[in-house]
Amino acid sequence: MKGRPRVQVAAEPKVRINQKIRAPRLRVIAPDGEQLGILDISDALRRAEEFGLDLVEVAPNSDPPVCKIMDYGKYRYEESKKEHERKKKQATVVLKEIKLRPKTEAHDLMYKVRNLLRFIEEDCKVKVTIMFRGREITHPEQARALLDKLLELVGDSVQVEQPAKFEGRNMTMVLGPR
Repeated sequence: MKGRPRVQVAAEPKVRINQKIRAPRLRVIAPDGEQLGILDISDALRRAEEFGLDLVEVAPNSDPPVCKIMDYGKYRYEESKKEHERKKKQATVVLKEIKLRPKTEAHDLMYKVRNLLRFIEEDCKVKVTIMFRGREITHPEQARALLDKLLELVGDSVQVEQPAKFEGRNMTMVLGPR
């Protein structure tokens, strides 16, 4: 098919309402929370219509499925608010990166240490990367010595979350706040 590309939209969780409910018998809950008992689908729809509300399937996997008589628009609004609160409470981890070379001089190292400490104070994790070029990779002990010196300079304010290891032509280590 030529022309427009297809766009996939994230589907909302499938909640069946009114005539879309397929089960023949349902456990029905009134708008005030009172149990109306197990009813046929036609009786449940008639009761919902008497209240002027929708019949919403809230627990489709139980036997029989549980439906509640409520305003569906209000239900969707409440669910979106709950989802928003769940997303807000998720912890987001920020990973900053500091890049060095095996032959980084002392002054430059101090500058990088100051930035590293600033990142740690902001509760960020820091990935320290030592990049090797050319034949420098034949001397990984220089990089290890540089990382040891860096850890000595930052002191007890950080903890090593991932020890130094090679990733291709780079040696990386992840530090986090204590």
